[in-house]
Amino acid sequence: MTNTSDFSQGSVSGNILRLAIPMTVAQLINVLYSVVDRMYIGHIPNAAAHALTGVGLTFPIISIVTAFANLFGMGGSPLFSMERGRGDLDKARKIMGNTFALLVGTGVVLTAVILLIKRPLLYAFGASDVTYPYADGYITIYLCGSIFVMLGLGMNNFINAQGFGRKGMMTVLLGAVINIVLDPLFIFVLNMGVQGAALATVISQFVSAVWAVSFLLGKRTLIRLERRSMKLDLKLVWKIVSLGFSSFVMAITNSIVQITCNSTLQTFGGDLYVGVMTILNSVREVVSTPINGVTNAGQPVVGFNYGARKYRRVRSGIKFITVLCVIYTTLVWLMLFLFPRFFIGLFSSEEALREAAVPSMHIYFFGFFMMSFQMAGQSAAVALGRSKQAVFFSLFRKVVIVVPLTLLLPRLFGLGVTGVFLAEPISNFIGGAACYITMLLTIWREMVSREKAAEGK
Repeated sequence: MTNTSDFSQGSVSGNILRLAIPMTVAQLINVLYSVVDRMYIGHIPNAAAHALTGVGLTFPIISIVTAFANLFGMGGSPLFSMERGRGDLDKARKIMGNTFALLVGTGVVLTAVILLIKRPLLYAFGASDVTYPYADGYITIYLCGSIFVMLGLGMNNFINAQGFGRKGMMTVLLGAVINIVLDPLFIFVLNMGVQGAALATVISQFVSAVWAVSFLLGKRTLIRLERRSMKLDLKLVWKIVSLGFSSFVMAITNSIVQITCNSTLQTFGGDLYVGVMTILNSVREVVSTPINGVTNAGQPVVGFNYGARKYRRVRSGIKFITVLCVIYTTLVWLMLFLFPRFFIGLFSSEEALREAAVPSMHIYFFGFFMMSFQMAGQSAAVALGRSKQAVFFSLFRKVVIVVPLTLLLPRLFGLGVTGVFLAEPISNFIGGAACYITMLLTIWREMVSREKAAEGK
């Protein structure tokens, strides 16, 4: 167990893959929580298009919940890995305990606040009088279980950071299986519609959260979660928040982009194109998951080796992550271009929605491979504690590029809804190139210098 969790030994690519495979499977399963809901909802008799669009309008709120889970989970786990690499297990334990306390406290506050303002939020996000009842029915039930979502997502990072990739996979596997079983039962058999889908998700996330926390409290983990470590240390909280801020910004900016896209599409294309964006976001979630799995798996490995002063291994990890992600996203881009109807058909059987989605998919996913450079560059920055660098490029791609283009392009040259879908590929090329080149000029160059200095001693 100790050997498998010592990332300074063995092949760097092997260490990353050993975590990446179960983590990717786990994240794919986790995506099924929401994606399976949409698949079933998109085939509800006589209400599929409006129901699917309504659920799509809740994405920004779900992204906000995810953002706070990332803020603490993705902020605490790299610090946890670095302290493990340095051999300071007490500090690592305290980081994990503080993260747990932050997740619980924030989950309670978020639930109360969003429930109070959900109606104006949903209308601001592009809801119409037809789609609002579906959005409201789904998000009200989902929010009642948001604390379980945050605990499952946030604390699972600490299971993976200790090298227990399979255990981390089980965190979401248990819940996903329950969700897949309960969805058709609640939606169709009990005729609960979108509320049934939300209830199935809440029950599933509860099981995932219980599994993750129980494992970290048990004797099989390397570093146990203890009550005394949950007392908040303001210095540690600041470090956790600072490092997790890039992941938080990525999720929050996703929410901002979704709001901007949906409201603009409502103006230029109505409910039909809001539904198209729901399908494209769903496909993107699925195909992006392996990239997230690889980059997330790389962070504890790269962070551990950085803490252990193994700078050559840090560079090897970054290189491996980049190559693997670029190859994968290029293949995905090709598949989406050649077989768009297959992927669209998973989420809707309505012909009008499918016809509108095909050209939109071709535009939206153009040059998809460039997103790999953004993810790899930011992953390296987070793994080494460069929070400001990671945050900057999160903001740069989404807030500086995507949002202005989404608002501007539809009004130029008669582009309309096409302009909304064009904003994403443009941002991938500009943001991906800028992020990765900066990483090469800063992190990569520094690792080379440190490596030479270490060899010269």
